[in-house]
Amino acid sequence: MTMKSKGNRENTKGRLMMFGARFVVYFILIFLSVLCLFSFYMMLVNSSRSNFELQAGFTPWFSTHFFENLSNAWNDASINIPRGMLNSFLIAACCAILTTYFSALTAYGVHVYDFKLKKFAFYFIMAVMMIPPQVSAVGFIQLCYDLKLTNNYIPLIVPSIAAPVVFFYMKQYLESVLPMEIVEAARIDGSGEFRTFNQIILPIMKPAIAVQMIFAFVASWNNYFIPSLILDKADLKTVPIMVAQLRSADYSKFDMGKVYMFILLAILPVIVVYVILSRAIIRGATAGAVKG
Repeated sequence: MTMKSKGNRENTKGRLMMFGARFVVYFILIFLSVLCLFSFYMMLVNSSRSNFELQAGFTPWFSTHFFENLSNAWNDASINIPRGMLNSFLIAACCAILTTYFSALTAYGVHVYDFKLKKFAFYFIMAVMMIPPQVSAVGFIQLCYDLKLTNNYIPLIVPSIAAPVVFFYMKQYLESVLPMEIVEAARIDGSGEFRTFNQIILPIMKPAIAVQMIFAFVASWNNYFIPSLILDKADLKTVPIMVAQLRSADYSKFDMGKVYMFILLAILPVIVVYVILSRAIIRGATAGAVKG
C-alpha cells in the first residue's frame, strides 16, 4: 500500500513537472509570436491614423482614416503605386521561378550523375556562394551600361538563374528524400531525363521548392541596391525605390498616414505569396509523414 501511494505521488509529481515544462514552452512561444506580430499590428494601426494623429504620439487603437489614407496612397500623382507593385511582382515572380527551377535542376544533375569534375563543380559553386554580391556590383552595373540593358528588367531577372545558396539547399534536400532506385526505375521504363526531372523529381521536391520560392520572392521584392542603379524611368521603378522616394519627399508635404499605408500595401503581396506557398510546405510534410 505504501509502495502504491509512493508510486502515485511520483506519477503526480512527474505530471506536474511535465505540465510546468509545457506551460513554460507555450508561454515563450506566445510571447515570441506577440513580439513578432506587434510591429505588424502597429503598422495596421498607424495606417488608419491621420498625419496629425501620428504626430500627436503613440496609441495602440485604430482610427478612422484607413480608407482616406488608402485613397491618398493609391492615387498619389507623384508616385504610381499600382504600377510599382506590378513591376515588383513581375520581377519577383520571375526570379522565384527561375531560381528554384534551375537550382533544383542543377542539384539533381550533381546529385544523380557521376562525372570526373563532380566534386570540383560542387566546391566551385560553394566558393561562389561565399562571394558577397556587392563585390561584383560595380562590374555588373558597368556591363549593363555597356550592353545597353539599363531601364530593363533582364539584368534583374536572368542572373537569378545562378543561385548557389538555393542549389546547396536543394542538393541537401535531394540527398535526404530521393532514392536512386526511383531514377533508375524511370530510366528502365524509358523516361527521358528532363521528363523524369519534371514529372517525378519536382513533385518530390515540392516542399523545398516552396520554401526557396518564398525566400527568393521576398529577396527580389525587397531588392533596392541593383534596381536603383539601373532603373530611372518612372514607369519601371519598383516598390523599394518608391519607398525611398517617399522618405526623401518635402517635409511640408510629408503625410505619415499615406506612408504607412504605402508600406502596408508593399508587404501585402509578400504575405499572400507566403500563405499560398506555405500550403505546399504543409502538404509535402504531411505526405512525407504518411509515407513514413
